[in-house]
Order: sequence, then structure tokens, then C-alpha cells
Amino acid sequence: MCGIVGYVNTASSEAARSETIAAMCETIIHRGPNDMGMYVEGPVGLGMRRLSVIDLNSGHQPIANETKTVWVVFNGEIYNFQELAKDLKRRGHQFKTASDTEVIVHLYEEFGDECVNHLRGMFAFAVWDEERSRLLLARDRLGVKPLYYFWDERLLVFGSELKALLVHPAVKRKLSSEALLYYLQYSYVPDPLTILENIFKIAPASTLSLKGKTIQLKQYWDGCRPHEPEGSRLSEDEAIIQLEQMLTEAVGLRLISDVPLGAFLSGGIDSSLVVALMARQMNQAVKTFSIGFGEESFNELPYARRVAKHLGTDHHELVVSPQHCNLIEQLVRHFDEPFADSSAIPTYYLSKLAAEHVTVALSGDGGDELFAGYDRYKIDLSRRKFEAVPSMFKNAFIGLADSLPQGIPGKNLLRAVSLPPIERYLENVSYFHNPELKKLLSHELQNTLLGSSGIFARHFDAVQGQPWLSQLQYVDTKTYLSGDVLTKVDRMSMAHSLEVRGPLLDHIVFEYAASLPAKFKLNNGISKYLLKQLAKKFLPSEIVTRRKQGFGVPLEFWFKNGLREYVHDVLFDSSLNQRGILNQKEVRKLVDLYEGGRNELSANIWILIVLET
Repeated sequence: MCGIVGYVNTASSEAARSETIAAMCETIIHRGPNDMGMYVEGPVGLGMRRLSVIDLNSGHQPIANETKTVWVVFNGEIYNFQELAKDLKRRGHQFKTASDTEVIVHLYEEFGDECVNHLRGMFAFAVWDEERSRLLLARDRLGVKPLYYFWDERLLVFGSELKALLVHPAVKRKLSSEALLYYLQYSYVPDPLTILENIFKIAPASTLSLKGKTIQLKQYWDGCRPHEPEGSRLSEDEAIIQLEQMLTEAVGLRLISDVPLGAFLSGGIDSSLVVALMARQMNQAVKTFSIGFGEESFNELPYARRVAKHLGTDHHELVVSPQHCNLIEQLVRHFDEPFADSSAIPTYYLSKLAAEHVTVALSGDGGDELFAGYDRYKIDLSRRKFEAVPSMFKNAFIGLADSLPQGIPGKNLLRAVSLPPIERYLENVSYFHNPELKKLLSHELQNTLLGSSGIFARHFDAVQGQPWLSQLQYVDTKTYLSGDVLTKVDRMSMAHSLEVRGPLLDHIVFEYAASLPAKFKLNNGISKYLLKQLAKKFLPSEIVTRRKQGFGVPLEFWFKNGLREYVHDVLFDSSLNQRGILNQKEVRKLVDLYEGGRNELSANIWILIVLET
């Protein structure tokens, strides 16, 4: 696991500077503390920081082909690199190292931009083709690894984290109003936006090429798009057998490492099944790591211990308390832009705990998108019956909802049942809705920010006509998975130089799940149905059948006790008004509502605290 940076001046008279590349690398030293490398030639500069995991002695980057005309910097792991290297050697390519990075160079020589289709793994890389004066940037299919870029029709700057781009003197900082609105609604900024104008994320499963003064973005995979015919012919037993074979292979590929590895273990179905499949393939006890809370309703440690004992793991755990929330400034430094999934706090400490023992950890991320594990799917499907309500009543409902104060029970339901299906779902996953936003934003921003769903709507458009549950899973995979879940895991693990691998994020597993009918995902109210049928073979029944808990944080308790003063210090400071983004009177009303008993508003408070910080 590493971090990459670089830039290309398309004005040939301007040479790249090694000092700039070195400074960009320095901002992401946490991603790769073991090594640094640079390639600076004419208008091009490439750099990387390396966390050594495979081929510890000879995997220094950048890596070139035999003639030193193709160069690559790479962040990630290619799990099928050994198989690819054998094929490339048969085709006449000569290898200097045993690293997965060098495979990318020779694949590019052989297949050009189509090289990405041969890779199985998580990756973000840059290839400089010296003979063609051409740059290729690529990101893995599900967006496990991040890649940012800035383009002003003269200069292209890229990097694994936004902070690295800001080192370049030509990259300016200007708040994106569109991204701000998405953040306030959904608690993260979805791809391809960032919080700054003119800086973007390369979307998952996409490449960016630069030739001359022209850039071209291209999507190369959409295998999570639902396509049922193949899977719908399978019996339940056949589907379980295939799933076990695929997950066993996906886990096995992620056990290849020249450094110690372990696993995150929450006690939920996804991480527990991953650990069970690891235990079956390893010749020693799996090292497992868990985080808990003093608040019993949020604490999953007893379940994690039960799984650890059942599988005979070498188990380690930590209890997170309110004082850990004081690391907010540190979290902001790692995310670079507003990001308010509060589970980043325990993920940070979980990664810290794991990094004390291992360099690589496997996780259960992706299971909810694969097999409809989120409770919001059940909620939305239950509300579909209201679509038959006549429009005159729906108009009355939405008017009544908008007139009710925020936090009043039933307000959100009234709005939801009056909206079209797509808007209803987006309301359900939003924190601030449009009427609330208009009050919350400063006068300067009220008239320009009246609602934002375009990114989500485009993904819904791509799967029109598919079963509604499949549409919801697809949109969440395209937005929430990469923009929230994987962003959180990448930044918090890299903060401790820990590599996290997700077997459930294997693109072949996603393609398989997309071919399965809805009954194998949500069956008579049982979510993750097929996954749970498989898990019965490996795990205690109380783990398989227990209610989904999620990686929640007890903010509602923390904010009213040890952190109340902190909330007031941040949100009632005069600088909030001076920034001209939020209306402080409305912020104060929101805090008063929360402290008056509206515990469900704790996530909204956290969104504002992170933004202000």
C-alpha cells in the first residue's frame, strides 16, 4: 500500500520540479513510511511513498519497462499478479522485480489502456508513456483506492489525497457550493466532486488519459449493474456453493503477503465470515481486532469475542470513550474535506490497534451493498405502498411536513410518502432536507442551493426498469460505498500505515451478486439472506441470526455529557458567522432541539462540527 503523486505541464517550456514532487510526497508520508521514489523528466513528475507489503527488497517505485520508456507509480495490491507475470513472460517481457507494480508496466505495453481489465485487486496508478507523451490514470472498479486530480487546460496534477495536490502552487482553494450541499445532505462529498472547485476524484472503474492538452475520462467496468438471468436459474443450494467457492478464493488471494496480517472483527456477519474463511486457509491462529463502547446498546464486543472463541483467533480489543472524539482536528487532516461518518472515530482506533500487531488486515466491507444488508432497504420497500396515494393528498402531506419543526416525530415520514420513489429514497438517506437547508444556509447561499440529487439521479437512470431493490443497491455501490465507507477505511487505516483488504469487494464477487435474484438478498424480511445461509456452516447461530447493529458511535450520549462544552465552543464561536456559510441562529436552534431531547439530531450536529472544524 502506498501513496502516489505527480503532475504534467502541457506547456512544454515548463519543466517539472523535483522539489515540488518531494513536497507532495511529504504530505502523504503516512501512506508509505518505508520508501520514497521520484521520476522527473521534462514536463513530467511522478512520485510515490511506499508501504512495503510484497517484494520488500526490490519493489522500489517508480518502475519502468526494459527500455525506460514507460514508467508507473502505483497504490494498491494486484492479487492475480503472479498469474499475469507468467503470461507476460511467455509473451517476451522481462521482469526486474517480483512486485505486482511491474506487472502494470508490461500490461500497459501489451494492452494499452485495456490493461485495467486484466487486473484483479484494488489500485490507483499513473503510467507515463514517454514515447507518446501520454499520461494514464486509473482507479479500481469499486473505488477502494482514492485518486484526485486538478486540471486547468494547461496543468494536470494528481495524488492519492487532496492535500498533496494543494502543495502545487498552481492549485487554488475555492469552496465548491455544489459539493457543500451534497455534504450537508449526505455527510460526505460523492464522486466525482470534492469540496474544492476544479479538483475532482476519478470515479471508481474509470481511467483518465492526457495527450497534448486533451483529457479523456472513460468508465471501463460496470459489473455491479443488476443482470439476473444467469443467477436466477440457480437453486438456493447451488447459489450457496458458488458463493462459498468465490469467497474462499477471494480470501485466499488476499492472504498473499510478506508481512504479518490479521482481520477486523466486529461480530457482524460480514467480518465474521471473512475471519472464518481465513481460519480455514491459514496454518496459524488469525489475529483479530475489535472496538467497543461503554454504552451497551452500541457495544458489539461480546459478539466479537464469541466469534473469536469459536474460531480460535488471537483476539485483541479496545473500548472507545468520549475523550477519543477529541481527535476531530486529526480526522479532518486525514480526510482533507468535510466527512461526517462518525464511525471514522472507532475505525481510526481499530486501525491503530491492528497496526500495533500487523501490517495488513482483512475486513468485511461490501457485504451490505452485495446482499442488501442496510435497514433502509426494508424501510423504503415498506413505503412503496404509499405510491398509490392520490397526488392531492401527497401535496397536503408535504405541506404539513414542511410546516412542522425539525425533529418532530412523523415529519420525515410525511415527506417521504408524498415524494416520487427516487426522491423518497434520497430523503431517507439525507440528514438535512431542502426546507431545513434553506434556513440553515447563510443568505448569500440560500438562493443558489435549492437541492441537489443530480449525481444520484444519474445512477438511478442507469438501472431504470430493474427491480427496485437492485436499483437501490446499485446506487449505494456507486455513491455511498466509495464516497463514504471506503473513504473512511482508506484514510483511517492509512493514518496508521495499515493496509486493509476486503474480500467481499472482489469485483468477481460483485458481478456474481448482481446476477442473483432479489430473493437471495432480502427474503421475507431477512437481509443478506444468501450470505447468512452460507455463514450457518461456519458461525454460531446467535451470530447469524442477530439483528444488524452497524458500526455506530454513541454521539447522543457523548454530546450531552463529556463533549457538550466542545459542541458549544465550536458551533457558537463568532467565526462561524464570519465564514458566511451557515446561519448561526438556525445552528443554535438545532443544538437547542437536540439538547431538549431530540437525540436523533446528533448526526446533524456532528455534520456541522466537522464542517466548521
